[in-house]
Amino acid sequence: MKLMTGFDSNYRYILVAARRARQLQSGAHPTVDTQTKKSCRIAEEELKAGNIAWYIPEKKSAAQLAKEQLDQAIPDA
Repeated sequence: MKLMTGFDSNYRYILVAARRARQLQSGAHPTVDTQTKKSCRIAEEELKAGNIAWYIPEKKSAAQLAKEQLDQAIPDA
């Protein structure tokens, strides 16, 4: 399978498409006109059209998370 434009891996493409397909199954409206009723195919068409925005969340270390939680619990006076 060829790497899709805008994705760093085919695995990420599948994850994004699967999440969008779940949204469609839950009642979200498609962003493209299509003949198919299958949510997976609709999600693929939306990704190919560039209608789905996605991002990779920033990874934080356990120390960074602990510091943020402490800062929230005990704000500077």
